[in-house]
Amino acid sequence: MTATSDLALDLTDGILTVRLNRPESRNAQTPALWRELAAIGANLDPGVRAVVLTAEGPSFSAGLDRRMLSPEGIPGEGSLLGFASMTPEELDAQIAEYQKAFSWWRACPVVTVAAVGGHSVGAGFQLALACDVIVVGDDVAFAMKEPSLGLVPDLGGTLPLVQAVGYSRALELVASGRRVGADEAVRIGLAMKSVPRADLDAAAREIATGCTSALPGAVSGTKALLSDAMFPEGFVAAHEAQMAAERAAQAVRIREMAAMFAGR
Repeated sequence: MTATSDLALDLTDGILTVRLNRPESRNAQTPALWRELAAIGANLDPGVRAVVLTAEGPSFSAGLDRRMLSPEGIPGEGSLLGFASMTPEELDAQIAEYQKAFSWWRACPVVTVAAVGGHSVGAGFQLALACDVIVVGDDVAFAMKEPSLGLVPDLGGTLPLVQAVGYSRALELVASGRRVGADEAVRIGLAMKSVPRADLDAAAREIATGCTSALPGAVSGTKALLSDAMFPEGFVAAHEAQMAAERAAQAVRIREMAAMFAGR
């Protein structure tokens, strides 16, 4: 087991477990955490046969660290409100850097499984959606809270959400920001299955282990085929285009929020 300030990693029997490790903040996400997650995807060990994403503590992730929404921001990281002063090109590049933490989970050649218990809000919800498979604890509470903060989901979550539950349901979930529990998550196709919270990590690892029984090339080839089957241009290209649209929409929201804040 290796640990950083924000993550704990373990590679055992070809399965890489990535554990969010900020339980004191309900695993609230920061740009530093996103850089660590992006680095894992960019440097994935060739011996990895599957990846399990889980979290320390009662919550999977409470979403964006709220300090990013204050004028002061996070020391060394800035503030979303401060980003309004960037040029369009600078702002697009900044959000694109953040998205790298979310985009590799489906693009990588191995199966990725999210084990989600407790709160999975906003950026936490989008991080779970980044994985190929989601298994939930019976205490899970998904919610997409960005619109209630004046923002839009911009971390790659809009395409997989629509894929999972359809346009109408996705729109209702995001616009309302309401909570989705375990039973509903399974019923609407958001999660593959629900298990007692105490069994969550074991259930995710069992799924990951089952996906390592075939030869690696067969798994990666099948993953690519199934991902691309829904999109004539391929899933990766579709996802990249959707993330670009997310960035553009979020840039508008950030500038409007900054103007509103300045006018108070």
